[in-house]
Amino acid sequence: MLRLFATQRGSSSRALPTFALLPSRSLATKSSPCIQSLPTGLFINNQFVPSVSGKTFETVDPNTGNVICSVAEAQAEDVDIAVKAAQEAFKGSWSTNPAQRAALMHKLADLVSRDKEELAAIEAFDNGKPYSQALAADLHFTIEHLRYFAGWADKIDGRLIDLNSNQHAYTKPTPFGVVGQIIPWNFPLLMLAWKISPALSAGNTIVLKTSEKTPLSALKLASLAAEAGFPRGVLNILSGFGNVAGEAIARHPHIRKVSFTGSTATGQKIMRAAAESNLKKVSLELGGKSPNIVFADADLDRAVQSCIVGFTFNQGQVCCAGTRVFVQAAVYDKFVEKLKVAVGKVKVGPSFDEKTAMGPLVDKLQFDRVLGFWSMERRKGPRIGSEGYFVSPTVFTDVKDSMKIVKEEIFGPVICVLKFETIEEAIERANNTEFGLASSIHTENLSTAIRVSNAIEAGTVWVNSHNQLNAAVPFGGFKQSGFGSDGGAEAIKEYTQTKAVFMTL
Repeated sequence: MLRLFATQRGSSSRALPTFALLPSRSLATKSSPCIQSLPTGLFINNQFVPSVSGKTFETVDPNTGNVICSVAEAQAEDVDIAVKAAQEAFKGSWSTNPAQRAALMHKLADLVSRDKEELAAIEAFDNGKPYSQALAADLHFTIEHLRYFAGWADKIDGRLIDLNSNQHAYTKPTPFGVVGQIIPWNFPLLMLAWKISPALSAGNTIVLKTSEKTPLSALKLASLAAEAGFPRGVLNILSGFGNVAGEAIARHPHIRKVSFTGSTATGQKIMRAAAESNLKKVSLELGGKSPNIVFADADLDRAVQSCIVGFTFNQGQVCCAGTRVFVQAAVYDKFVEKLKVAVGKVKVGPSFDEKTAMGPLVDKLQFDRVLGFWSMERRKGPRIGSEGYFVSPTVFTDVKDSMKIVKEEIFGPVICVLKFETIEEAIERANNTEFGLASSIHTENLSTAIRVSNAIEAGTVWVNSHNQLNAAVPFGGFKQSGFGSDGGAEAIKEYTQTKAVFMTL
């Protein structure tokens, strides 16, 4: 479905291929640009290099299941090389020159904006999300986060504390040094921006591992960082697998903080590795099973559209997807009918089709996992076609809170609709989960909105909407959805530690 051209860089037998990608005629539209070039090495010290072992792995187009290309696979030795590069960069002016950091982050945002169509095409090609959504959402918020945190770089300050007539103290927020970051595959470019923006703004240097499912857009951004003029070693990006490169990052003795977004089970492994190595600081944004509560006084049409966004956006591969919909009994039947009509209008199709609202799932592993939930309920899975990893968005009714499909994170376009009677019941059942990432409430009553928002055990509550995002607002979880924040002033605090200085006159 996409034509692939590879050209060798250099004459060495270990030279890394650079790929140019063009949409095929069957998918080409006025808004589907050519991907001009794409490096495939590990990005260390502002250069793309092979892995020490020479190992590579393949990344796949979810629209077809075909291999796109192979990229260098990082091992523990490569992590160590990247950490040493980041250590050297931290010794330079990066950590002490906030104006330089701000200027370079703005320059990077400019370059991302310049190449946003190409970056969106890479996201659609490697991840499967619709190109139009990648451009409108992922690239928009990537640029927003880079600019927002660029503005923070010269505003990170401490406070003065008077103690007595000849003594005072002051606090000084300081960067950790080298930080490790591990990002997921569902929003490859945006998650990268979420992680690197506050870390760079605070003066840290970075070793970041992308998901083995979606390594390509980060490699393109790495080339833009070099073009922007980032000092060597400040930003290092590695493609690789969690059980090798991710484990090496979590355990590395010279990485002082690690940030991870992904599954709760992997988050637990990272905490153990951090504790058993050098007690590095950890922040985790993990799984979710977000409640979406619709009260009888809600605008049902608006609530339905929020629910559609809440479980079909990004093919439902969203940690904060609103997959448990609690509807008050008085409007339950009416809401379900409206929801079924709206779901029937969701266009599932190829990533570069301008009419597509939902593309394929990311790969066969995820495809099989999602369809496995239909098998649990003894229902036929809604596969579409025989090529690629397409499924229909699905609404489950007549379900109970105790069922696996209601309790476990599916990470696919599936929601369960449940009936409730009272506010107290809605709150109790919404909180009856070990997850606590996000939630939404639909009501026209301000008192209800505030009361339920205060009672819900989740890091984010949306009122009369779902999946809202802004770089200035923190995002993080409660309970087994993790701790720490991406976004807002809180994210700066995640990448600084406070030093207290006593001054005796």
